[in-house]
Amino acid sequence: MKQSTKISMLFARYFSIILLGLGNLYIFYEILIPLTAKTTNALLKIFTRTYLIGDIIYLPHAVIEIAPSCVAASAFYLLTILILSTANIKPEKRLAAISTAFSILFALNITRILILIPFINQSYFETLHWIFWHLVSIVFVLTTYFVTTKIHKIKSAPIYTDFKYIKSLIK
Repeated sequence: MKQSTKISMLFARYFSIILLGLGNLYIFYEILIPLTAKTTNALLKIFTRTYLIGDIIYLPHAVIEIAPSCVAASAFYLLTILILSTANIKPEKRLAAISTAFSILFALNITRILILIPFINQSYFETLHWIFWHLVSIVFVLTTYFVTTKIHKIKSAPIYTDFKYIKSLIK
């Protein structure tokens, strides 16, 4: 790849990262809230009667609001940053890696929501929810990233490889 093309691609990748983060992750929330609500509702319908109105799922014993924090938009954005800031990946492979990572994280997040539902009316729900949100979600993101890099045979390190390349241009 020509040096000017490589620099242009590097700029485009980091510009995309900034662009996707603008508006408080608006694009992620717009996609993930309805998708998470509909998927969770569809899975719950297998086991019980549910009604979905907007982003609220009504169950016989509880009401679940798929709030912005439920969809883990920041986790999806972090995965996006990790993948876009990784050098030496062809666009097709990068798109496939993002698709893989998003699919894995989405499935893990739906699983997290389904695991928490039986505990909604328990006194310790908020603590359990906090543990899942703050600790388990970190493990989900890191595991998803490493599994994705293994599946797609990605060898470069996020940011570091780009930093080394820019440093080599300055010398």
